[in-house]
Amino acid sequence: MFQLGKIIAEANILVLVMLRFLLACSIIGIFAWSFFRAIVSGFLIANKMHQIPCTKCQFFTNDYRLKCTAQPYLANTEEAINCADYQSR
Repeated sequence: MFQLGKIIAEANILVLVMLRFLLACSIIGIFAWSFFRAIVSGFLIANKMHQIPCTKCQFFTNDYRLKCTAQPYLANTEEAINCADYQSR
C-alpha cells in the first residue's frame, strides 16, 4: 500500500518537472518568436522609409519649418512615395 503511494508521488513529481520544463520552453519560444517578428517588422519599415524620395527632390528645403514647398503636408511621409510633384535635383 505504501509502495503504491510512493510510486504515485514520484510520478506526480516527474509530471510536474516535465510540465515546468515545457512551460519554460514555451516562454522562451514565445520570446524568441516575438523578437524575430520585431526584427523583421523593423526591416520592412526601414525598407519602406528608404523609398521616400523627398531628400532628392528639387522642392525639398531640409528645414524643419517647411520641408517641401510643393507638398508640405506629404513631405517625408509614406504618401510621398508616389508624389506627383517630384522632380530630381
